[in-house]
Amino acid sequence: MQCLIQSTEVSSAHLCLKFEGEMSIYYAQQIKEALLEAMAQPYATLELDLSDVTELDTAGVQLLLLAQREMNAAGRQLRMSQQSPAVAAVLGLLRL
Repeated sequence: MQCLIQSTEVSSAHLCLKFEGEMSIYYAQQIKEALLEAMAQPYATLELDLSDVTELDTAGVQLLLLAQREMNAAGRQLRMSQQSPAVAAVLGLLRL
């Protein structure tokens, strides 16, 4: 499977990235580039729709933590919405 990323402007202050497929080491560079590009935009809120993520490994978790840290440092909000069972299981295991 692959990782598809779709960007949608919800409002002038809110961008949503929808991830579909694997958030794994195999697609880490693609995911990182999409996150960095989104974070470079002046949106107050970056939402990550994780409802269609089929796999989340440690590389994917590291990228989510990077995004959270960078958005917090910039005084902006990161929201992880609609977590798939795969995402919820990993984040629950890590107590995140």
